[in-house]
Amino acid sequence: MAEQKIKIIIENRKARHDFAILETYETGIELTGTEVKSLRAGKANFKDSYAQVTNAGEVFVYNFHISPYEHGNIFNHDPLRSRRLLLHKGEIRKLIGKVKEKGYTLVPLKLYFKHGLVKMELALAVGKKTYDKRQELAKKDARREMERAIKERNR
Repeated sequence: MAEQKIKIIIENRKARHDFAILETYETGIELTGTEVKSLRAGKANFKDSYAQVTNAGEVFVYNFHISPYEHGNIFNHDPLRSRRLLLHKGEIRKLIGKVKEKGYTLVPLKLYFKHGLVKMELALAVGKKTYDKRQELAKKDARREMERAIKERNR
């Protein structure tokens, strides 16, 4: 079996803290040449980015910043333009039904190269409440303390 070549460009760690992830989808993304070159240099940012399904049945990602290519010319791209995500019709229909429900949103999690193509991991998510976030942090701290205590005892 052939090994898949995956190189992660950026990851949205804040999304996993702010949202409860229900489902993930691997999508393609429509880019220009200079955008791909910027991504190969690792010049991208997910801060405040989100995805939406339009009335035409297409999915777009908004506020996804890809820095202009340094060696580009007048044909460089707009860093914050909306970019179309490439999904199957069935997946889009499923997302339309879910996103119309109250509280569901589409959040980009990762951007990576897979066999030379740029792919985005898109998540169907629900926003966490503040007390959920605090509870999760408390569990993480307790787990760390237990691991430290076990490590100290085994010395």
